[in-house]
Amino acid sequence: MAPLIPLDRHAGMPLYRQIYRGLRTAIVERLMRPGQRLPSTRALAAELGVSRIPVLEAFEQLLAEGYCESRVGCGTFVAAALPSERSPGAPGERALARQAPEVVAHAAAPGSGAAVETPAEPWLRGAGAFRMNHPEVGRFPVRIWARLLAKHAGNPRSRDLYYGTALGQPELREAIAEYLRTARAVRCEAAQIMITSGSQQAIEIAARVLLDPGSPVWVEEPGYGGAHEPLRRAGARLVPVPVDREGLDVDAGVALEARPRAVYLTPSHQYPLGTIMTAARRLQALAWAQSSGAWILEDDYDSEYRYGSQPIAALQGLDRDARVVYIGTFSKVLFPALRVGYLAMPADLVGRFAGVRAGMDICPPGLVQTALAELLREGHFARHVRRMRTLYAERRSALVAALQQEFGDRLELLGDQAGLHLVAAFRDAADDMLLAEIAARQGLWAMPLSSCYLGPPRRRGLVLGYGGTETRLIPDGVCRLRAVLESLPTTR
Repeated sequence: MAPLIPLDRHAGMPLYRQIYRGLRTAIVERLMRPGQRLPSTRALAAELGVSRIPVLEAFEQLLAEGYCESRVGCGTFVAAALPSERSPGAPGERALARQAPEVVAHAAAPGSGAAVETPAEPWLRGAGAFRMNHPEVGRFPVRIWARLLAKHAGNPRSRDLYYGTALGQPELREAIAEYLRTARAVRCEAAQIMITSGSQQAIEIAARVLLDPGSPVWVEEPGYGGAHEPLRRAGARLVPVPVDREGLDVDAGVALEARPRAVYLTPSHQYPLGTIMTAARRLQALAWAQSSGAWILEDDYDSEYRYGSQPIAALQGLDRDARVVYIGTFSKVLFPALRVGYLAMPADLVGRFAGVRAGMDICPPGLVQTALAELLREGHFARHVRRMRTLYAERRSALVAALQQEFGDRLELLGDQAGLHLVAAFRDAADDMLLAEIAARQGLWAMPLSSCYLGPPRRRGLVLGYGGTETRLIPDGVCRLRAVLESLPTTR
């Protein structure tokens, strides 16, 4: 996986120098560790969208200065002679006195419906055109995955047949920690990683550790409904905070609830609007969290896919006070049924998180973890992400073109530079709920934007997933959506 290297083609600094500085910073900051293999110059050039020449020059400079070493026939690696640990007292890694509540398993409130599976909304009942949160599973490397599963199932290690640890298998946690440091600029060690059953369980565990019944929690408005239920089950009182073009409005949140216990954020690709939280707003959120003693739950659900720029660094990487719990998932990158997610927690809360996890289901299943760790280590994961980024960029472009052709100025497109969905916001008052219900009867699974609001919706439109929609089907699907919209009996 290529490290996170922001490039500015309009800057006075040559590209090779920017690449060199990005790699050197990753090595010095221990986001890339001694002995870790660098991507090939060809792969890194493709990832950054540049020729191989500046990449080769950057590698030569790193080799000359001793940051890297070349191994004949193997590639380029971070120099093994570098110190393997941070110096004591590094920012953000000191032990902090915590005000975390005692670990309590909160029962769902009577009548809350927490233990009852509710019927899916019409736009979530099928698979196909515009279905939200569906990646292209047909391009997943099934044969490689089957080989890895068969390899470990046919000759399991004895310890793989016993109960594992609540945090998950060390091999997978180490692989994830290396990936997060390199690709997402997350500051973490394997000891801080917990393997979960998707991001939903990660949110549930974090909520049980950090919240008490009645704790106020900021959530984005509009936002991800899937995060609301685990927060409610932990007894949280949700405070919807508006999202603007810079991300969650911290000042508005303070005005609504000055001292919440936590805030749930999707800063790198806001769900559903696709907003990228600006640097100024990120620093404001971190400063506010530190001063108020609040926790930040950062859900980084699909940041592997950006089309107009390089991936955005995680908010957690800017945190020097250990206030952020970072949450990720393989559901959007590999396939949803895998049900493997992870979280990176502050080091001094590992015991509390492990205690809650052990009380829920003891430990995650072992076989899938072993195979997934090998998928990451052998480079199959990184290659799959690169291939899918190209495919999703093609589908996104097709969807944008079709919407502009069929709807013209009637729609405003939001969040179309990243992820697996975009928002087609209405410029009038069309009824998006009715539109989505009628469209679902015709096999078009468009989610209404107004369903993402806790309070009265400020905007209406459609949240359109394109990850699992074949390019050839997109123009016809958009044409049919326009026909449904024009058939609506009334608007409001």
